[in-house]
Amino acid sequence: MNLIPEPCHMSIWIASVLFSSALVPCGFSDDQWIVYEGGSGPGSGKQVVLISGDEEYRSEEALPQLAKILATHHSFTCTVLFAVDPDSGIINPVNQNNIPGLEVLETADLAIIFTRFRGLPDDQMQQFDDYLKSGRPVLGLRTATHAFMFGEENPWAHYGNGYAGEQKAWQGGFGRLVLGEKWISHHGAHKQESTRGVVAAGAARHPITRGIRAGDIWGPTDVYGVRLPLPGDSQPIIAGQVMTRKGDFDANDPFYGMCPDDGPPVEGEKNDPMMPIVWTKTYQVPGGQPGRALASTIGASVDLVAEGTRRVLVNGVYWCLGMEEQIPEQGTEVALVGTYEPTKYGSHPDEYWKQRQMRPAEHQR
Repeated sequence: MNLIPEPCHMSIWIASVLFSSALVPCGFSDDQWIVYEGGSGPGSGKQVVLISGDEEYRSEEALPQLAKILATHHSFTCTVLFAVDPDSGIINPVNQNNIPGLEVLETADLAIIFTRFRGLPDDQMQQFDDYLKSGRPVLGLRTATHAFMFGEENPWAHYGNGYAGEQKAWQGGFGRLVLGEKWISHHGAHKQESTRGVVAAGAARHPITRGIRAGDIWGPTDVYGVRLPLPGDSQPIIAGQVMTRKGDFDANDPFYGMCPDDGPPVEGEKNDPMMPIVWTKTYQVPGGQPGRALASTIGASVDLVAEGTRRVLVNGVYWCLGMEEQIPEQGTEVALVGTYEPTKYGSHPDEYWKQRQMRPAEHQR
């Protein structure tokens, strides 16, 4: 299935391209999460936990595909968690209060988080807090900059986006402290201006950029705004070029009429300076050990159709785990696994998910 409509034909944009018999069938725990077992390869013995739960950018589609790539091509064992309705057992991103399975973080080597405004219960937040205090690496995707939101009296309020309470180290919340930024703005026009990733100044020799060629990184999601310079030792790796759209808006198209060959870049302040969309930093929460963090504001399910977008994330996994010397000069293998047909981004009401009846087992295919 070619997700790019006429006239945007490019073979690299065909999403339904590969089924690998090397992928070990998924394991399930009460149909609430899925596990892709790694085999023999560079990631053998490493445990990656991918935490989905956002209403808009289809993390419940993106993270299973990313996990399949990591398990099939790189031998990481990957567990994918979902926002699950506790009564029905269906995946329901509108439910902001339940992501079962977070206890697997106890043995995780890497946490990949793609949530938005979650208000999880104490036992689930405690698992995440313990993970951060251990100083193990974190990779945050898209809405992870605003991953949590709690009321002022909640004991986890300091994790919330834009936190401004008494805990000074946590000003701005999880996004600012751990990843380097909280939610700021849509810098590119939402559903109107796509994103082309370019290697940031000074990052051409960074291992995360290996195998990244001009035009490889693209997504129909817009560039997020951040405050410059980013804090601490943050290093921009990929900058987001805001593109002028060529096609007409199409509400039925997964890309809303945008294409990989959109352009030229928008003139003016939107690209001068360009916003970083992928950056590295170190983090340390109060009472915890220091660790590596990687933030990528590109990474919605539709963004993963682009080979370069997938590669910068998989390269980033290697960097997070201190395995950057194992990233080949041509970059990591990122061929899609199975049939991948991401749906357009946008929020759905609760009733949609009740009718959709998506369950974790669906991502076995």
